[in-house]
Amino acid sequence: MTTHSASYKDSNAGSPPGLPSESLRSRNLSALSRTQAELQRLDLGSHVQALDAWGYTVIKGVLDASLIERAKAAICRRIEATQGICPDLATATEEDFKGQSYQPYLLYDDAVFVDILMQDAPLALITHLLGESARLSSIGCHFKGPGGDPLLLHSDNGNGMPAPFPAYAQVANINYALTPYSRAAGALAMVPGSHHLARHPTPLEAQLHGDKANKQAISMDIDPGDAVIWHGNTWHGSFRRETPGIRMNLAVYFSRQYIAPQEHHPEADRDQLVAQYASHPRLARILGGKQPYGWQVEGPNYKKMGQNPTGLFD
Repeated sequence: MTTHSASYKDSNAGSPPGLPSESLRSRNLSALSRTQAELQRLDLGSHVQALDAWGYTVIKGVLDASLIERAKAAICRRIEATQGICPDLATATEEDFKGQSYQPYLLYDDAVFVDILMQDAPLALITHLLGESARLSSIGCHFKGPGGDPLLLHSDNGNGMPAPFPAYAQVANINYALTPYSRAAGALAMVPGSHHLARHPTPLEAQLHGDKANKQAISMDIDPGDAVIWHGNTWHGSFRRETPGIRMNLAVYFSRQYIAPQEHHPEADRDQLVAQYASHPRLARILGGKQPYGWQVEGPNYKKMGQNPTGLFD
């Protein structure tokens, strides 16, 4: 027992075996410095303030027309594969496509999704919320036609996370509009400041339709190419679409390294994609390339364990 205690003290006095020689605190603060420098370079100070105050922010015009059209075409190909036909995005009725269909695991469908995943400004805000070790949890599209039910208000702290939530984000989301958003068009709904409540909404608070709809929920009336980024505690959902046509988005959901991701990326597929995008050195980590857990008979990878985050920022 004495020997174990001494070993524990020694490991905390400096750096545990396998970690760089700099102290844990120094490594974490270095990551904070890099994150702040990137936020300053991209002039995102007002967005950081909005995230802290309201739990969400909107960056206008992140995606150009080419990226928007490529993403829409790729998602329509997925819809054709899963639904048989992609309805007209401008004129679809309930008979053509009623309510919402979530299309998951889009990353490997088309190169456009990597191009969107690695957009500088939204990714810098995700780093602010989750640290440099943030990883992709899922990437998919909420493909929404007229009618159906709204997506009830919720926080993204799913998978059984109990309240009270930590004040710092465990997960965070980027929602890219690929078609115009308005309340009648089934827009994303947000409840400003709800991240401070540190809990899930009650069933009554979660409503978005009819007389019992939560009056604190506001519509994200934004244009194609705009991005909404939010803290994982923030209550959000989407209104029912009341007009013809399709509301299409790309939802890019991130988590801290220690949170189980929604989607699994097989190592061979991940490595092949990373090799194709060598110009994005961070992509491997975003896809879980430095996650040390999940070993089998081979046991732990101590090199990866030595790269584990040391605090909130790295």
